[in-house]
Amino acid sequence: MMSLPSLAIINRHPPHGTSDGQEALDLALVSGTFGQPVTLFFIGDGVYQLLKNQHSVAIGRKNYSKTFAALDFYDVSQPVVCTDSLAQRGINAEDLCIQADLQSPQQWRAVLAKFDHIVNF
Repeated sequence: MMSLPSLAIINRHPPHGTSDGQEALDLALVSGTFGQPVTLFFIGDGVYQLLKNQHSVAIGRKNYSKTFAALDFYDVSQPVVCTDSLAQRGINAEDLCIQADLQSPQQWRAVLAKFDHIVNF
């Protein structure tokens, strides 16, 4: 039986203002459902997607951050988060809504190079 190609999904944008974050999460969940190896990466302003206690109702957006807790259920690997991006924004690991694999830019780039497909949001 042939295995499915691995998929890396890179999140670079904050959670609200565009639908990029929600679309990236939906792609990860659907891919995981069908057994495709998938990992979400959060770099730059994308780390804001993982903040706890987001209140998006005031801007008329759905708070999808609680859906990140379902990644394990869909066989999506633990997300990779850039440590430099967190530090530049004054965010600590305790501020994130889920457990993540915290990696330096050099580490996550090395991991990213092993994927068959990369999609940027």
